[in-house]
Amino acid sequence: MSIDKGVRIDAKGRKHSGPKGREAESLRFETKLLHFGGEIDRATGASSVPIYQASTFHHEDIYQPPLHDYSRSGNPTRQALEDYIALLEGGVRGFAYASGMAAISSSFMLLSAGDHMIVTEDVYGGTYRLLTSILNRMGIESTFVDMTDLDQVKAALKPNTKAVYMETPSNPTLNITDIGAVTDWAKEHDLLTLLDNTFMTPYYQRPIEFGVDIVIHSATKFLGGHSDVLAGLAVARTEELAGRLKQLQNGLGTVLGVQDSWLLMRGMKTLGARMAHSEESAAKLAAWLQGRSDIERVYYPGLLNHPGREIHEKQSSGYGAVISFDVGSGERAKQVLNQVKLPLVAVSLGAVESILSYPAMMSHAAMGEQVRHERGITDGLLRFSVGLEDVDDLIADLDQALAGSRY
Repeated sequence: MSIDKGVRIDAKGRKHSGPKGREAESLRFETKLLHFGGEIDRATGASSVPIYQASTFHHEDIYQPPLHDYSRSGNPTRQALEDYIALLEGGVRGFAYASGMAAISSSFMLLSAGDHMIVTEDVYGGTYRLLTSILNRMGIESTFVDMTDLDQVKAALKPNTKAVYMETPSNPTLNITDIGAVTDWAKEHDLLTLLDNTFMTPYYQRPIEFGVDIVIHSATKFLGGHSDVLAGLAVARTEELAGRLKQLQNGLGTVLGVQDSWLLMRGMKTLGARMAHSEESAAKLAAWLQGRSDIERVYYPGLLNHPGREIHEKQSSGYGAVISFDVGSGERAKQVLNQVKLPLVAVSLGAVESILSYPAMMSHAAMGEQVRHERGITDGLLRFSVGLEDVDDLIADLDQALAGSRY
């Protein structure tokens, strides 16, 4: 199969001929993960893109500047990653950042003082902190709404509303937003739409296909997959937006380093196998938790009684590997955390090893107690990111931890 000689856009917005993927439109997703255009170094035939550990690039002819001139503006290793995620998400251009929050904050810089944004109410705690303690000081307003209810989204519209920010499934209560319905409504009002796709990844959900303008990832999680890299990614649906994002990425300097870019590409190659295995285990674990009388509630889109399951199935091809469950009290949650032996008890998710988190003290510590409780993030809520261990071992370990805690 021949390399598709597509058009590439460099850091200055110039067009250049070069490989863009192996007949990308005809390949299935699992194949794209391995054949994305940067899997072979065209100069040497090496089996992975080289790490260009360089801050600057020589100008052979000052009248014809090189494709890359300074690594903040563009680096071949980072460019390979950015092309990779753009291919997987179906956007025109991708951008790699130093963290997921760098990707989010840089994207929010598309707004200006006096603008207003409508946001998923049970959003990731870091996003909430950014909106309520930093961007609000710069005159950017936010209204948090239950995005499972389109009427609430519509009711939040103001004359100065410029954007809608979605997170579906939401973190950590796994509520589902109807992406197509929100996006269609947003376009009627000329609103920018952004969506955090960290939980689903493009393996299960491709929001650009539903009209979303910018898709964002904490690539630290499932895309990287090995708890060894901190990274963020964003993908633009249109060239106009891509140009604006590039200006912000370059101007703010929030770029991902080349070593981490290489690590992230290595992790992404196994995304399909990891997600499929972890989802199968997550479904079994969620059903087991739901069958226990000492668990107050289980949150997982794959459960038959999940209120957003039907909508989720319209826009996603799987249910993911994250489960949240309420053990009844903060004291019991802490006991469980202290007694489990297999999962990491840590911030983050989406790794080869299972990770058990306590949102009230970890991912959503920036939210006040009343705000958390209003969003269903109770003191007894735990979030389990299912890894690649044997699920029966995970269940046995969680069983002993629950049995040894006071309900």
